[in-house]
Amino acid sequence: IQESVREKDVYIIQSGGGKVNDHLLELLITISACKTASAKRVTAVLPLFPYSRQSDIPYKKSGAPLVKSSAHTQFTFDSTPSTPHPGKAESQGMNNDVDSFQKSLARAQIESESNGSPVKRRPIANGGKRSDTLEAARTESSLTNGVNGDEAASTSSGVSKVPEFEPRPGYRQWVAQAGTLIADLLTCAGADHIITMDLHDPQYQGFFDIPVDNLYGRPLLKRYIQRHIPDYRNCIIVSPDAGGAKRATAIADSMEVEFALIHKERRPTKIADRQNATMMLVGDVRDRTAILIDDLADTSNTITRAAKLLKKEGAAKVYALVTHGILSGDAI
Repeated sequence: IQESVREKDVYIIQSGGGKVNDHLLELLITISACKTASAKRVTAVLPLFPYSRQSDIPYKKSGAPLVKSSAHTQFTFDSTPSTPHPGKAESQGMNNDVDSFQKSLARAQIESESNGSPVKRRPIANGGKRSDTLEAARTESSLTNGVNGDEAASTSSGVSKVPEFEPRPGYRQWVAQAGTLIADLLTCAGADHIITMDLHDPQYQGFFDIPVDNLYGRPLLKRYIQRHIPDYRNCIIVSPDAGGAKRATAIADSMEVEFALIHKERRPTKIADRQNATMMLVGDVRDRTAILIDDLADTSNTITRAAKLLKKEGAAKVYALVTHGILSGDAI
């Protein structure tokens, strides 16, 4: 820092796009440097909040949480543990060959006793009865005599399981919720105030214990439409997905124009290709200028498919107004 910031209000402007990790680390170091230099107040201005698209746990297209089932029916201490649930033994399903070793000892005692050799039985503390004693092994042996050889072999080599405590393979695929992590990093670095714009998920504001201002781009978008799009009063505002319907509706109401919505149908359907199979338009755009409103365009896949659908439905022109244009890959 070239100048003194002692007892001053410092505003640090940083972008959340491009090399997001490098920009985030630069921001954290700069905030810490300002606080070390006795700045009175540090405000981080982030037009595009980093990792703002990773606030929720990912879900399948059908709406079910991602669960990965293991192909192995037995577990070792190096295996991923199964999902815990009430009434389940902590070590159920874990096989460290101790049970099989105890069973082999019990069978050896049975064979020795049947041959007339004396068997030394070890006393059990507290007068308790162990399940792997000679009597238990005899009972198990008598029960397995009535089944075929394959089933008996599988039963004797496997781990004995109580039906009420059957292990359930598979483990929930948890992911880090980056929203809480980024909030903690900014707060720990010394930020006193955060200013951002059009958060992809407004719930991010709840991750902070410092003031967060989420500015809206509606006035800028409205001004651009009025100044640069001819005959805008006869246009129609379109939201490319249901999540941005509230944003697009607010702009349409303020300009007193009509509104349309593109609904993503993610479930398997047998819709004709004319309707794009996974996207359905709610509204009439024929022979009109359609204006797509969205908060963020990364790969531009949603915007591109929405524009193609509008053209198929007879729109004369299609404009796309996006607050944050990341435009990664072949988006352009």
